[in-house]
Amino acid sequence: MNGNFVMERMRYLRPFADLFVVAPVPFFPRIPLNRRWYEFSQVPYHEELSGFRIDHPRYLVFPKFGMATHGVSMFLGSFAQVRRRSIEAPFDLIDAHFIYPDGLAAVMLGAMLGKPVVISARGSDINQVPKFNTIRPLIRKVLRRADALIAVSQSLKDVMVDLGCPSEKVTVIGNGVDSVKFSPRPRAEMRLRLGLPLDRPILLSVGHLTERKGFHVLIDAIGQLRHKQPDVLLCIVGDGVYRSRLEHQIRRLGVQDHVKLVGARDHSELYMWYSAAEVFCLASSREGWANVLLEAMACGIPTIATRVWGAPEIVVSDAFGILVRRSAAEFTHAAEQALSRQWNHDAIREHAQRHTWENVAQRILRVYSEVFAGGGAPAIRPIKS
Repeated sequence: MNGNFVMERMRYLRPFADLFVVAPVPFFPRIPLNRRWYEFSQVPYHEELSGFRIDHPRYLVFPKFGMATHGVSMFLGSFAQVRRRSIEAPFDLIDAHFIYPDGLAAVMLGAMLGKPVVISARGSDINQVPKFNTIRPLIRKVLRRADALIAVSQSLKDVMVDLGCPSEKVTVIGNGVDSVKFSPRPRAEMRLRLGLPLDRPILLSVGHLTERKGFHVLIDAIGQLRHKQPDVLLCIVGDGVYRSRLEHQIRRLGVQDHVKLVGARDHSELYMWYSAAEVFCLASSREGWANVLLEAMACGIPTIATRVWGAPEIVVSDAFGILVRRSAAEFTHAAEQALSRQWNHDAIREHAQRHTWENVAQRILRVYSEVFAGGGAPAIRPIKS
């Protein structure tokens, strides 16, 4: 699921711009010593994905203590490949995702190659990374040197301005949703296809199994809710390092019949899970812009989400969902409300449809045009670095 929002944005920009992609990955030898890092060694140097040619140059990473070097290292690892591609097919603009380390590498590439740079801030690159004293000056440098910046939520823009970025330099453009892929399907049919019970109220949550996503909060809430809703079922779609802790929590609370850890599922299958559920839940401690909220709403189901960062900019009315503090008690109470309430599912879907990827692409193109204002508008061939 990780990075689908970047690919979707590129896919909807493709009719208006020639794009090629440079996506650096950390160097690691082909020795299976560490599962997480070994996976990087298996990434091909070049691949075709969703119609895009993608280059994966390597850069050196020093875990934990060397984070302040990652931006420069990414630049050094990418420069030869980007320069080679610029000779083969001259491009006009570098479009980077994440302020650090990708954004620092992008502004350095832009300076060396004489290209304007647009960078999108997406979440932890602004709400977490600047807390490191050694990296905060580098982020301020990126914000100062980028030609234009995109924040996926107003809350992220506010932090960028607090870090010294001029407000007029940042455009707020949230991520979009594919309203064809994510649309309501018959609940009973989806449950049959997924092997889910037809007669139980189902809560759904989707994401990588990490502490930040708050699945442990939802499991605690189920431990309380089952006493009032004995047949309630929570389905968690996703996988990650936190799984064993969640499994232990489920056993400790005795909620094995009320929580189902589904595992990872392809993004193209998620519409079935959304349509099968009554309510979608997101207990994250931070989210720049939670795509899963829009995807669930596009399928017509209400949401319960923590009132953090971009969530209030998506769930803008209690007609679409319920915003809560990040506690089991609040999620329990909100779930009771949501399961007993009559929702206008068509209104929820219509709200999500205002955030289509087509609209997002048009707004991004306007940012590109503003960067080129005064100097004509060349055929845009941005790099995603």
